[in-house]
Amino acid sequence: MGRRGFTTRQVHERGRAGASSPRATPIYLTAGFSFDEYGDAASHFGAGEGYAYTRIGNPTIDAVEGALAALEGGSQALLLASGQAATSVALLSLAAAGDHIVVSNHIYEGSRGLILDNLSRFGIEADFVDDIGDPAAWEAAIRPETKALFAESISNATNRILDIAAVSAVGRRHGIPLVVDNTFATPYLLRPIEHGADVVVHSASKFLSGQGTVIGGAIVDSGRFDAARSGAKFPHLVAPGRGGTASLVERTGGDARIAYARESVAPRLGPTPSPLNAFFIGQGIETLSLRVDRQSANALAVATWLATHPAVASVDYAGLPSHPDHALASELLPDGYGSVFTFTVAGDAGDARRVVEALDVFTHMTHLGDVRSLVLHPASTSHTHLTEAERLALGVFPGTLRLSIGIEDVDDLIDDLGRALAAGAASVAPAVARAEVSA
Repeated sequence: MGRRGFTTRQVHERGRAGASSPRATPIYLTAGFSFDEYGDAASHFGAGEGYAYTRIGNPTIDAVEGALAALEGGSQALLLASGQAATSVALLSLAAAGDHIVVSNHIYEGSRGLILDNLSRFGIEADFVDDIGDPAAWEAAIRPETKALFAESISNATNRILDIAAVSAVGRRHGIPLVVDNTFATPYLLRPIEHGADVVVHSASKFLSGQGTVIGGAIVDSGRFDAARSGAKFPHLVAPGRGGTASLVERTGGDARIAYARESVAPRLGPTPSPLNAFFIGQGIETLSLRVDRQSANALAVATWLATHPAVASVDYAGLPSHPDHALASELLPDGYGSVFTFTVAGDAGDARRVVEALDVFTHMTHLGDVRSLVLHPASTSHTHLTEAERLALGVFPGTLRLSIGIEDVDDLIDDLGRALAAGAASVAPAVARAEVSA
């Protein structure tokens, strides 16, 4: 064979990487994978062996999925492009047109919008439970066509704590899985599957990656799908495949739910994570407990200090005895109460704005779970599309601020808040404002 042209050589002339054992997870930053033999292509598309295309599978992504499944105590994990993708894929793997889901009213507003504005267009209806601590309220909302219960382990924004065992027991009586968004708690502080949850979702952009650099999401399944109890509710998991092939239950047993998400929903809708993002999430996971330990301890100290400040009307942190869910939080979260919570400035939105603008160590941005401490005004940002009555029902007042506590020296955080609160409350009589908020 003659010498090939320059352009051909610049594309093809490179040696194959030899066998090696890198300590860090390698980044397989490639759209696709070549087949060594002709039959390998058929084996992949027939039996799913090996790798062909990163939208379907990638070694870097697989490594992070394995770590997440192990940390959450699940059977398998599925890494996706964002936390919103994880919630979408999890719910669309369970519900279809004509179906129904029951949802905690205390959830992330992006999830609320997904359920009310998008899933409704697919013919999926939802009812919201206000009293999430009452299993009877969950049970009363269930219909024959209900396919999922959905809630957050620690809620946004007022730190409501889900009694996972009680709500999952309701679901089991009806053959319905409980899906828990565990972003705020992380698997270090709480593992919902151990308390009876069936599916866990995460925004991996937050604590799992930890540095505020990448976007990602994850689904972790318990692997406990019971075809005998729930098969009639989920025919897509128990019916034969196209052409009479084996059903998902026959092929994967208790992993049928996540197998459907992996094989059908995620690759077809396409929220595939970048292998580079997966790498950074994997790196973040390696220090998760160290960061969350520090963040939780800092948060408890900051919340305790805020609760005694004359310019603060209230603090919604489950680690404080004053929180309505403190006893449950102490039971479920023995290693820390998390680091995201809200407090309400005594005054109005203008006073809250002055506090935010006076902060120096805290960063004003819409994010959480970062090593840096962050602040946001929910009423004018994340909760702005709700009515005033809806915001008040969720504990979001004009003066409410959400904090995500980082790993800084806690004295610096308290000093920063002290200076900012002095600036924000300069024109307010604290006793009068506190009475107004309480009313």
